[in-house]
Amino acid sequence: MTKTRVLAALVLTPLAIAAILLLPTPWLVALAAVVFLAGLWEWFRLADIDDTLARTVLLVANLALMVAIVWASRTSEGFSYVLLQIMVVLGVIWWLLAALWLKHFGFASDHATHGRVFKLAAGTLAIVPAWCALGVLHASQPNGHRWLFVALAIVWAADSGAYFVGRHYGRRKLSPRISPNKTVEGLFGGLVAGLAVALAFAPLAGATAAQLPAVALVALVAVGFSVIGDLFESLLKRHVGAKDSGDLIPGHGGILDRIDGVIAALPVFALGKAWLGF
Repeated sequence: MTKTRVLAALVLTPLAIAAILLLPTPWLVALAAVVFLAGLWEWFRLADIDDTLARTVLLVANLALMVAIVWASRTSEGFSYVLLQIMVVLGVIWWLLAALWLKHFGFASDHATHGRVFKLAAGTLAIVPAWCALGVLHASQPNGHRWLFVALAIVWAADSGAYFVGRHYGRRKLSPRISPNKTVEGLFGGLVAGLAVALAFAPLAGATAAQLPAVALVALVAVGFSVIGDLFESLLKRHVGAKDSGDLIPGHGGILDRIDGVIAALPVFALGKAWLGF
């Protein structure tokens, strides 16, 4: 499994990096919408929406919301990112609420009542703000494409660090009821790896030495939120008895399995970058 996981990462990671660094923002945002909506399609499965027509209608509704945000952001002078920035803030608020949800394992687990509705709303609140944050980061000046790469690299490094440290040194369970394989040691491994990548790559995006402490702080918080995103997806999977969100990516599962940490971390990183001014 580890070999397959590494090989898949070696193929997909360069493609993702090339898209981030080379594509103009409108094209990247469009490509990201496809990826994020594919993850949302899998989210619907974890919310126990089995009917293909129902899933399609829900997916189109979320696509329409994305289009509406872009359309409403057009101005006579160009493009305004205010709406996207508001969505970023809403995304951060949502993930704070999601952390509270994690403390109540059984909440919304009964899909015969209103549990499914909560999870569908959660899907929109997770995916759309993350997509907006991606656009805000990539369009930011100067070097927005590099800052988006830094944000994603932090999450990728944290995920890999947590996986390998947890696999070899993990002893204490982080949240055994939600995700039995995650460990406290893995969490610290992820934090260290994410911090190291942030400090190494941020200067390439234009960060000065004086800004590195702020970058480090935002990176650590973003990694923490990425863990919340990972655990929340695990919670959804436990409720329906699924091992993975899908089987599209060899060794990794589905699209949502790969972006669960990213969708939680991107709004935090975008808000932190704007707030602390690096």
